[in-house]
Amino acid sequence: MTLDVVSLFSGCGGADLGIIGGFNFLRRNYRAHNTRIIHASDFDAKAVASYNLNFSHPARVLDVRDLNLDGTEADLLIGGFPCQSFSTVNPTKDPTDSRGQLYLEMARVIQQVKPRVFIAENVVGFARLGGGKYLNAAVAEFESCGYVVQYQILNAADYGIPQLRKRLFIVGVRSNIKQTFQFPEPTHGEAGELRSYVPLSRVIENLEPRDPKYFFSQRAVAGVKRAKKNMKRALAQDLKKPCLTITSHLAKVSLNSRDPVLLVDSRRELYRRFTPREAASIQSFPKSFKFAGSDADAYRQIGNAIPPVLMWHLMDAISRCLSSSSQSSAA
Repeated sequence: MTLDVVSLFSGCGGADLGIIGGFNFLRRNYRAHNTRIIHASDFDAKAVASYNLNFSHPARVLDVRDLNLDGTEADLLIGGFPCQSFSTVNPTKDPTDSRGQLYLEMARVIQQVKPRVFIAENVVGFARLGGGKYLNAAVAEFESCGYVVQYQILNAADYGIPQLRKRLFIVGVRSNIKQTFQFPEPTHGEAGELRSYVPLSRVIENLEPRDPKYFFSQRAVAGVKRAKKNMKRALAQDLKKPCLTITSHLAKVSLNSRDPVLLVDSRRELYRRFTPREAASIQSFPKSFKFAGSDADAYRQIGNAIPPVLMWHLMDAISRCLSSSSQSSAA
């Protein structure tokens, strides 16, 4: 049976690619899921332009507050509601601003569509800020829509992605479905019987690219030397380990920041930022995935995306849950 999917806050389509499946990453094929996206939308026109370069079904440029899906039926609803209000790298965060309340819009659409399952994603700060009161409020709102809700923080590196990226996932199963959802078990780890973490080196094909625009100036390097020793500066990544978290502002990365950079040559004190294609690979996008707009547009879309491989594993777990539910109903 084909599962119909509604995608909110779809961005350039990282989550949607994982939901659909049928792509290759690091020589592994992530098989296609039996899914069909019947609605996808985002308010970012450039992200939607990228989405429409990569999928046969169209996404719409639309603010979720203007969206009405009353009468639409779907099996699954997904959405990574905007996280700036809860980000740990945002010093001016205000959880009460309009972006911090968009989970209420997601709940409104859930009430209209009544999917069998929904997935909501956000930064870890959403779970921790205010002692968890914002997460508790969201869970209570989703439960009031008629769902059994679970949540868990997942690390992308645990699922074969070369990035230490922790995100909160909230999964709701409609209360009349008598089946408990189980989050996917990690496939990779630092020790034990799991496969080792995928190192950053797997997606860095050329440590010293030809284009000079990705390199930091000697003036920038000199500035780092003057920084206090206790400050996290020039965070050169160990190619033998997963990368630190990729963010949406990679176009504005400096050596005087907490963003990950590459050390090309220690003798020449040569540092650089990631190229957009490298950033996309760190997020587990296949090489065939295209991005519309400038480098800055691509960085923003990539940094805001849910890693496709991580969402693929979540979709696999949801498929098992719904399949078990269907078998129980048949019995």
